Amino acid sequence: MKVAFLFKFVFLCLVFFVFSPFAHSKDGHFLVLNYHNIIDEEDVVAPFDRMEVNKHFLEDQFIWLKKNGYTVVNVQAVLDASEGKDTLPEKAVLLTFDDGYLSFYTKVFPLLKKYHYPASVALVGTWMDGHVTADDPGKPLMNWEQVREVAKSGLVEIASHTYSFHNGIVANPQGNTQAATVTRFYDDPMLIYENDEQYRARIHAEMFKSAEFIFQHAGIRPRVMVWPYGEYNETAVAAAKEAGFPITMGLVDGFNTLANLDVLRRLIIVDDPKIDKFAEIVTGLRVEQKIRVAHVDMDYLYDDNEEQTEKNIGLLIQRIKDMHINTVYLQAFADPDGDGNAEALYFPNRNMPVRQDLFNRVAWQLKKRAAVRVYAWLPIMAYQSKKIDKSWYVQEWKDGKAQASSHIYTRLSPFNSDARQFVAEIYEDLGKYCNFDGVLFHDDGILSDFEDVSPIALAYGKQVWGISDDVNKLRATSKSRLEWAKYKTEMLGQFTDELANRVRFYRPSIQTARNFYALPLLEPYSEEWYAQSFKSFLTHYDYVAIEAMPFMEEAKNPNQWLTNLVKAASKEPEGLKKMVFELQAVNWKTKQKIPSNVFVEQLNLLKKLGAKHIGYYPDNVFEDQPRLEDLKQHFSLPELQ
Repeated sequence: MKVAFLFKFVFLCLVFFVFSPFAHSKDGHFLVLNYHNIIDEEDVVAPFDRMEVNKHFLEDQFIWLKKNGYTVVNVQAVLDASEGKDTLPEKAVLLTFDDGYLSFYTKVFPLLKKYHYPASVALVGTWMDGHVTADDPGKPLMNWEQVREVAKSGLVEIASHTYSFHNGIVANPQGNTQAATVTRFYDDPMLIYENDEQYRARIHAEMFKSAEFIFQHAGIRPRVMVWPYGEYNETAVAAAKEAGFPITMGLVDGFNTLANLDVLRRLIIVDDPKIDKFAEIVTGLRVEQKIRVAHVDMDYLYDDNEEQTEKNIGLLIQRIKDMHINTVYLQAFADPDGDGNAEALYFPNRNMPVRQDLFNRVAWQLKKRAAVRVYAWLPIMAYQSKKIDKSWYVQEWKDGKAQASSHIYTRLSPFNSDARQFVAEIYEDLGKYCNFDGVLFHDDGILSDFEDVSPIALAYGKQVWGISDDVNKLRATSKSRLEWAKYKTEMLGQFTDELANRVRFYRPSIQTARNFYALPLLEPYSEEWYAQSFKSFLTHYDYVAIEAMPFMEEAKNPNQWLTNLVKAASKEPEGLKKMVFELQAVNWKTKQKIPSNVFVEQLNLLKKLGAKHIGYYPDNVFEDQPRLEDLKQHFSLPELQ
């Protein structure tokens, strides 16, 4: 199977979960549709090629757009509207075709002329240059004479699909190849990664070369950069602008606004849809679907023997693939003693020891072979390192004085600028060196009603929030304690926003989830003890991963407890839409597995109560816990989407 297909197939399996909040009626919004190769009516789409569309179906889709009030516009119309020179018609649509296949000239171009529809076509430089690479599509391409002809028609915008980045480069010590645009090249002989300066220089050179190449052959300076596999980052977008590309395009579902043309969202048309399915895609935008999550400890997979580690990874990937789920929360930190504190990390970084450069390897294999979205599970504050000054940690009020916190999580203080920078750099390096889809913030994000009383935290509260810096006054009444807690809740939310933005510089499309204790949902006044609030979490994160673990909470009636949990979540307008209910697969108090019948009963109860997103922790591939057969019957999605 070709590398090109692997990249695209993995990405396509993942992008369909993205939610778009816009409606058709809003002014200034427009859709972008994306196609690849178009085949003859009598041809059958190959079972492994999701991106081929039948010419007959394509024409049906063109007709449907016209009948349903859509106006197909060109790139210039979008640019003019963005500059205030004109306005876009309601239900405006851009048509885009990637890769420069010959079918664009022989099949699409005649239809564009027939319906007077404009479109863009994106060319890959190395392919046009005749270079055979591992990413070569093996399908006929347009020649330059045909490119010039379609460009002169006035209907076709010639875009760049980069010169040489439609391929993978070595991304880790294990030799996985990942999208050239966003990957730090791993030099295997030297055992080092490309540094920031080398990476920026490579990206900038590619952008200018791709523009100049098309100009030399077609006499046109391309204005649109189409990112291979939909992969891009802030460095790439900035370099594209410098090279003369005011518009770039990714592969994420949703509407676009004139206010942001940096990276347009595109609805990719796959699986050769008939007209009813096409209509569903365009009108529904493949809005968010149910999520099924397996929460995985990397510590289970790691072994001092690298061969055994690889065997363990293989077992996990096959298990996840057999489950037919769509999401994995994957541990990115090492916690061999199980206390919840990060003692090392599983990816290259500048601040913590690296147990093994493993996260990117496992995440990519899961994405590629099991077609799931992978969230990097990392602590917010619980890091232990010799590089950390003791004054950076959270302090508690005990015996009438401030002292080191006795909580099991040894947490850095979010009020300390050095500590914040330390953690932010960890998240930045995660985004820089790893390919993944989201971040799961660990459940260490907690500040009790006795924390944080470090001098810097108290000074911050007085100067920024205008509250007392006297701990006794802060804790004097239930009202004052809750007021203090609410400030801390928001402080933690803002800190995780900052961490997510550090990642998004390198991985712009990532989503976020945060572990949430059950008590603040069931008893909102307990925010005082946790600095956690469901309303706050709904504001800051795409998903809230609640610990739906009745045995951990020692619930007398586990099923009633779960029922209360779902009911409490449903009281918020977006409660069930954003809540991921994580069941427990192990009773840590008794150190026993949750019996299969009990696990299945709870799983089905959640579904019956209307829980949309469900997960469990931990997954143990070696002990088949939870049982794969149970998961396939009760946990799997109807189909991979």
